[in-house]
This record gives sequence, C-alpha cells and structure tokens, in this order.
Amino acid sequence: MTTRGRPTVTRQEATQRTVTTPDGRHLAVETSGASDGPAVFLLHGTPGSRSGPRPRGIVVYRLGVHLVCYDRPGYGDSDRHEGRRVADAAADVAAIADDLGIDQFAVVGRSGGGPHALACAALLPDRVTRAAVLVGLAPAGAPDLDWYAGMAESNVEDYGRADEDLAELTLNLKVRADEARRDPMTLLDFLRPQLPDEDIRVVDDVAIRRLLTDMYAEALRHGPEGWIDDVLAIRRGWGFDLGAIRAEVRLWHGEQDRFSPVEHSHWLASQIPRAEVQVQSGAAHFGAVEILPQTLAWLATPDLATSPHL
Repeated sequence: MTTRGRPTVTRQEATQRTVTTPDGRHLAVETSGASDGPAVFLLHGTPGSRSGPRPRGIVVYRLGVHLVCYDRPGYGDSDRHEGRRVADAAADVAAIADDLGIDQFAVVGRSGGGPHALACAALLPDRVTRAAVLVGLAPAGAPDLDWYAGMAESNVEDYGRADEDLAELTLNLKVRADEARRDPMTLLDFLRPQLPDEDIRVVDDVAIRRLLTDMYAEALRHGPEGWIDDVLAIRRGWGFDLGAIRAEVRLWHGEQDRFSPVEHSHWLASQIPRAEVQVQSGAAHFGAVEILPQTLAWLATPDLATSPHL
C-alpha cells in the first residue's frame, strides 16, 4: 500500500543494538525513524558517536527515513580497529546493513564522517543509492589543493602531528579526551575562540549545545582511541578511488567554515563524476547540523530505490 506515491511506513522508536563484524569486532548501532522507509546511514564527525546531533525521531519519521547511526571503531561502545583506513568504513557499514536486512541505502557523512561516507559510495556501488557530505575534507596530498589553507589552528596542529609525531598526537588527544569525560563542555570551550560568528550562533542554541556535549561524552567515555584513529586515517591514504563513485553525491559546505575549509568540497567535486556542490553563505562548520533534515529529505526521495547506474 502507498500513500501519495510513497510506501506506507511504520514509526520506530530509537533502538540500540550491537553488530558483530566478520572479523569479530563489535559495533554499537542506533536506528530510528520510519522502519519501512528508505535507509540512510549517518556517519558522525571527529570526534563523534552514534548519539550525534540529528533531527528528533518524529522528524525523521515524517521524512520517511529509516536512520541508522553507529559508533566508528574506537568511539563509544564500538571496539577499536587499530590501523584502520577510511576505506574500512565500507565493510563495517555493509556488516550493519546485512544485520538489519537492508539491501540498498544512502549515506551522509558530517565533517570527519564525510570521507567515510565517500568510501561507502565508492566501494559499495551496488548498495549505495545516493551520498551526501556535509563540511567534508579532501584527501591529504590532494593535487592543486592547499590542504591547510584557512583551517583553524587546532586542526592544523592535530593533523600535522598525525604526519610528524604520533606520540605527541596521542598525548594531546588523551588530555583533551580526559577533560571531556569529566566535563564535555570543555571541548566546546576549547573550540569557541576559533569559531566564526556563524558557528557561535549555532552552538549557543541550548538544544544543539546539549546534543553536542552528549555526543562528546559518549564518543570519548572509553578513551581517545577513535579520535586518534580518525585523524590518522584522514591524513593517510584513504584506500579507494573517488572517481569510482557512481551514485549522485551532494557536497554541502558553509562558506565561513574554518575547520574544513570550503575549498575541500570544491576539490572533491572535481574528482567525483556525479557531484554537485552547495555553498551556503552565512553558515560555517556547525551549520551542517541545521542542514541535515533537508539533506535527509534529498537522500530519501522516491527515486532512491532506482539503481544509480541507470
């Protein structure tokens, strides 16, 4: 039965589950929204967790989306996968989809989740229908891109340590993770002097600030390993070809972003065959939280079930 051209869907309250990967690791997964609707995987930022900012369950349901979130290895309740590459996210997402009985799905990655969403699109071409990246990053060493230009000092230092001094990176992120476990507001306080006005407006919203601090607390409650591994994976070879992505890709960026400069999305668009870029003035990095409902609606449009290769 259909309603206005869309299958009838059943509302699903947020549910937690643990998925075991073929190599025996455990991944913490949360699903919500419309249980019979088109599935969308939301890949969180760096640092982040499955509890990251997203629309309320009733909003996701009204969008007709079956939303799937999970902790990347080393975050929250997911086992660490030391030495992981960005490409490894595709196998983890496939394992979760198999466990849930999902054949095809869309993916959206926010910030550090962006490269991982693109890995899914490149390496699971028969399963990923559409992909979106919000304030994403380009690969390190991308030709004709000054990777650090316009980037906030804290990100320059962290990613620079990933290249030059792993011990210092590990110590630095451990100290910040320990502080965040005691009080997750310390992470936002650390970032605040580097935020443009557009981001301060977003994080000063009480509800969004609570979502962010809850996410940080969950992400880092067992330690900084996920954060460390994300930084290393992003700065090392990603392990897949952007040119192999056949699905439609939407790249959204806030023009004033100082953490993932907008030039990264322009570079990605030049490499991905079916990519479009949307740059929003008056928005920056945390604007990705506000644009997410619109992005989910695009990912879940009726033609989602149509093969992306036609």
